[in-house]
Amino acid sequence: MKCIIHRRAQFSASHRYWLPELSDADNYAKFGRCANAPGHGHNYVLFVSMEGELDEYGMVLNLSDVKKVIKAEVTQPLDFSYLNDAWPEFQATLPTTEYMAQVIWQRLVPHLPVVKIQLFEHPELWAEYTGNDMEAYLTLSTHFSAAHRLASPRLSYDENVEIYGKCARPNGHGHNYHLEVTVQGEIDPRTGMIADLGEIQSAIDTHVVEPFDHTFLNKDIPYFAEVVPTAENIAVHIRDLLREPIRQTGARLHRVKLIESPNNSAEVYCTEAEESIAPVDAPELATV
Repeated sequence: MKCIIHRRAQFSASHRYWLPELSDADNYAKFGRCANAPGHGHNYVLFVSMEGELDEYGMVLNLSDVKKVIKAEVTQPLDFSYLNDAWPEFQATLPTTEYMAQVIWQRLVPHLPVVKIQLFEHPELWAEYTGNDMEAYLTLSTHFSAAHRLASPRLSYDENVEIYGKCARPNGHGHNYHLEVTVQGEIDPRTGMIADLGEIQSAIDTHVVEPFDHTFLNKDIPYFAEVVPTAENIAVHIRDLLREPIRQTGARLHRVKLIESPNNSAEVYCTEAEESIAPVDAPELATV
């Protein structure tokens, strides 16, 4: 019987986004404050996912052995380091979150049955790598506050109450929505990026956060004049709003997850043939 296990680790390190072949002006135009000398630091959180058969002792791997491998291959050499100089890989390619996830995979896969690396630069930015050549995933999280009422204009008040309960009350109610947007793309062999992070953030702010924040969705967002703004429908609309702007950054939109409350969330994926909606309960931000 196969099972996937996850091991968490952490390290603190600094880095600088700077390419010597570019002028000072071009570096600052491309990387913003991340180009400042001597660099900046993060408390990185790493999740290593491994798959294997359960043994007679009910384990995939001995976690003590896993801990030693991760420490020897990753956390010990990277902890309190200047990443640009820490490993030879970072001499040729900048140590972005997405490229670091790929390099950590390469360092661990000879020793462990790794199926995914997830690396958090901070709680609002993380990368995933699953061994697919130069392709990686980058997730940005943000939030907005909005009110809504769950009621179809085609139904009576009593019919809406029967379907949506208290959420159909006439004056609506509000949420602090937490939004996660995951993009995918090829890691650039020089910059280490799948797309310009600032451009991705700007697309999310321009097309979602600013228009949605502090609104009554049913009245202020035209799409929801006829579509009931459930978490699922909001996630679908955000996906549709972001698909093209994200493509223009050079990445591809992969997933939108909208967390309405600690108990309710919905996620939608971008696929060529089929769009899927998967409501999820009790999400955990940093769980692999």
